[in-house]
Amino acid sequence: MKPLYLTLVVIYCIICVALIVITLMQEGKNAGLGSLSGANTDTYWSKNKGRSAEGKLILVTRILATLFIVLSIVLALKGWPHG
Repeated sequence: MKPLYLTLVVIYCIICVALIVITLMQEGKNAGLGSLSGANTDTYWSKNKGRSAEGKLILVTRILATLFIVLSIVLALKGWPHG
């Protein structure tokens, strides 16, 4: 039982580091000073963001965050290995 727990902890650590790196790679979500004046911020880039590299980073972030939460729950329910 202990090797399984150790494997899950290693995978958990890898997901944690990957989540930090992917999050730092993303662009900011602010619209800049143009949003204060009511300027139109709908551009071709913002409408097609899902097909771009930024869209892929967002998708990977969501997947890693889901795995992070699931593994957190699994490791918390399993508890520290005894023996």
